[in-house]
Amino acid sequence: MEPAVTPTTTEDIKKRESSSRDVNSPSSAPFGGRLLVDESTVFEQNAWDHATWGEEQEQHARNEIARQNLNPVPQELVETYHAEAAENWNKFYTKNENKFFKDRHWLRIEFPELFDMIEAEAGEKNVMEIGCGAGNTMFPLIIESKNPKLFVYACDFSSTAVDVVKNNTEYDPKRGKAFVWDLAGDDIPPEVEPESMDVLVLIFVLSALHPDRWEHAMNNLYKLLKPGGLIVFRDYGRYDMAQLRFKKNRLLSDNFYVRGDGTRVYFFESDEIVKLFGSRFTIDQNAVDRRLIVNRLRKVKMYRVWLQGKFRKPLAGQAPGVPSETTVRTDESAEDGVDGPVDTALSLDTPSDSPLPSGAATPSLEA
Repeated sequence: MEPAVTPTTTEDIKKRESSSRDVNSPSSAPFGGRLLVDESTVFEQNAWDHATWGEEQEQHARNEIARQNLNPVPQELVETYHAEAAENWNKFYTKNENKFFKDRHWLRIEFPELFDMIEAEAGEKNVMEIGCGAGNTMFPLIIESKNPKLFVYACDFSSTAVDVVKNNTEYDPKRGKAFVWDLAGDDIPPEVEPESMDVLVLIFVLSALHPDRWEHAMNNLYKLLKPGGLIVFRDYGRYDMAQLRFKKNRLLSDNFYVRGDGTRVYFFESDEIVKLFGSRFTIDQNAVDRRLIVNRLRKVKMYRVWLQGKFRKPLAGQAPGVPSETTVRTDESAEDGVDGPVDTALSLDTPSDSPLPSGAATPSLEA
C-alpha cells in the first residue's frame, strides 16, 4: 500500500467539482478543482482533473492499439467468448460475491436528478438501474429516500448478480425489485410496464454489450422511458488506460476486448455515443472526463478517459439529437436551445471502484 504523502502545494482531498467537460465547448473554463499548472508538482497528489493530452500521449495510444491489432483473439475463440458472456459474468459474481458494492458518493452531484426523486414531496417516481451488479445505485437511493412513492428497479445480465442484490440486508421488495434481464434482448422485461420509467441508470453497462446489439439496447431504453424521462450514462472512453494495457490475444474486434475473466468491454468515442443516443433521444449532456492518476511511490502516470451523458426521451413534437427543453445552457448566445454547448453536471470524485488494468489481480466493474 502506498504510504500517505502530505501534499506541498495543493490539498490532496477528494474534489467537489466535475472533471467532465462538454465536448462541444472544449475551450470553456474547467469545472474541476485539481488542475495541474506546474508539471514539476505532478506527483504531489493522486489525481489531476482535465488532463491534457499532448502528441506524446496520442502517439503512445496509437502505438499500443497497433500492437494489439497484431495479436487479436484467435478467431476460433471469438464466438466462444460471445456465447459465454452471461456465464462469465456469473462466474465473476460467484467469485467476488458482494465485494463490488461501492458507495457511489459521486452520484449525488454528478447526477443530481436521481436524488431529486428521493425528496419527501417528489411524488411517484420509478428508477431502473440497468446492469445493477451489486446494487451500487439502487441501495443508496433506497437507504436515503424520504419519498414513500419512489420505487427502484434493478436488473442485470447475470443471475448471480441479481442474487447478490436480493441477499443484501437492505433489499426491500416493497421499495424495489431486482430481476434478470438482458438490455440487448428483443424486448423490455415483463416486470416493467412500457413508458413507466422516470430515470434509467446506465453506468458502465453499454460497454459490456456486443456492438451488434447496441441498437436493440437503444430500442429497449426508448420503450422503457416516459416521454421526458432521463437516461444517465457513464462509460469507458477511447484510449483509456485500461484499453491501452491489454496484452496480446485480448482484442475481439475494433476497440472491443475480452478481459482475463472472460468479461467483455468496449471503449467509446463521443461521436459514437451521440450517434447512438441522438437517433432517439434529446441531449442534455455530452461530456468527456480526462483524468491523470499518479502513483506517487512508483512515479507512474496513468491517463483515464470516461464519457458521460444525459439523454431524454423527446416530448411530443420534439426532435431527437438536439438539447432538450430542460438542458441548462452554458452559452447564453445560443439560440433556440439547439446550437450551443450543454452544461456539465457538478461532481464529486472519480468513483473509487475503478476497473484495474488488464493483468491486475482482481478486476472491478466500474470507473
